[in-house]
Amino acid sequence: MHRFVVGVDQQARPLDAQELAELGDPMAELFFRKGTFPLTVQDLLAGLPEPATKANQSVYLIGEAGQIPLGSAPKLPRAMRFAIARAVTGRDVDLLVSTGANEDPTTTFLQVAAWDPAAKVFNYYMRISPVWVWAGNSWSALAPGSRGHGCFDSHINGSVVMKELKAPWSNWQSQAATIRLAPDDPFRLDPLYQQVTGAENLELTVRALISRWTAARLAAVTQDGTVEHPEQLMRHLFTTTSVNLASTATQSSTVTPSSGDLLLPPGFWLNSDALLSDLGLPVTAAVPPMAPAAHYVESLATFDFALEEKSSGFSQPGDTFFAFVVPEPACEDNEVVRQMVEQGLITAKFAACALMVDFTNPVFSPDREQLMNHVPTTPTTVTELQEHIAHAILEAATSLPPSSPERRFAADWVLADDTWPKAFAQRIDDYLGHIGQRIRESAGFDDYVRLAESRRRDFKAMRLNEFELTLPTTNIPADAPGLRMNDDGTVAPTS
Repeated sequence: MHRFVVGVDQQARPLDAQELAELGDPMAELFFRKGTFPLTVQDLLAGLPEPATKANQSVYLIGEAGQIPLGSAPKLPRAMRFAIARAVTGRDVDLLVSTGANEDPTTTFLQVAAWDPAAKVFNYYMRISPVWVWAGNSWSALAPGSRGHGCFDSHINGSVVMKELKAPWSNWQSQAATIRLAPDDPFRLDPLYQQVTGAENLELTVRALISRWTAARLAAVTQDGTVEHPEQLMRHLFTTTSVNLASTATQSSTVTPSSGDLLLPPGFWLNSDALLSDLGLPVTAAVPPMAPAAHYVESLATFDFALEEKSSGFSQPGDTFFAFVVPEPACEDNEVVRQMVEQGLITAKFAACALMVDFTNPVFSPDREQLMNHVPTTPTTVTELQEHIAHAILEAATSLPPSSPERRFAADWVLADDTWPKAFAQRIDDYLGHIGQRIRESAGFDDYVRLAESRRRDFKAMRLNEFELTLPTTNIPADAPGLRMNDDGTVAPTS
């Protein structure tokens, strides 16, 4: 058993007996401390004390090429991955295993996030054949040396990750879509494949695991009444630490000019999960704006949409399997904010004022990120945290123009406690009304396509962007100016 925390350790080294004894998750207790090092996922699962049942184990399947018709791309590699959620010590999932599905199990990657109930962290392990490596735990994701390195380039906040978290769970086998296999594909005989269930269940598991770690984290960082690193908490409110990918529920290949309107992802327009669901703003708009199918079909040709995988030479005109995939606010960011409000670290009004500073740009907002300049980076008492930040923003606002993020926050912060929810809801209703009108125009819809591509480019700069077929390509230049959404539904350059 070795240790290699990228960004901290110069090279892998054996764990000593004390380090190994401090690991309290099922992998350490059932395998590593007993000198057992399973080579394959089959060995790992077989080594658990209880046999697999539908109650304690669920198997999921994902493949970015899995929903491309077999006949249209016979030479396209169909690399797929299993995600296996296993409850070992009780009813709650404490092992989340990721491994190649249709590859040699002795050589494909094998990674495990294991919950340690004593330390209340996920331990991250990987088998680098034939050696197992401890790559760090949830706190390593937040530590300056290891943050953004190794497995923490995607597990950026220390929790488990499912990029395509919501329906229709793009690229996953789910109730919305089936991963395609040839009738005679020997993979069909794989015992794990025969256990595959829908990703709609994995969504529930991942949300629960994110919530579990978030609760443990907040309890730990506030236990003595002082937050040592306030910026590590507040960046979930003011910045985009991560994203999820959302899409319409409509298969792009089925859309024709005469199809019904498309419901684009609500998270494209605003952080609906935080503002509407968690904070409960009384928005009256019945549904998000609907896009005319004819405009979508025209945009596929206008912008030369295609799926391309340069490594294999695959190219196919058109959009991803489900239409209009875009990044939206991450569950893990929203969950930290939700729990901070629930526990009284910040108020709902404070969270709403921060989000409303640039609510039309729910991800990658330079304006909202500017407010991080007013977050203390030294220990701050829990009872003074919100007041400290709000006071710093208001003080800075006095010497800044009305358009500044600070002035916008200040204008909202002075709203009475019984009026701000309705005031914010009215702004959102007005904004969605503007979009509802512009999206009916071909030029307006094209602007939203350009905005979506701008945000996709921001996502592609993240390490979460692992696979070429996750997003479509377009003829919009890679160096095109970044775009932002305005309150009136128009799109403009970010600078």
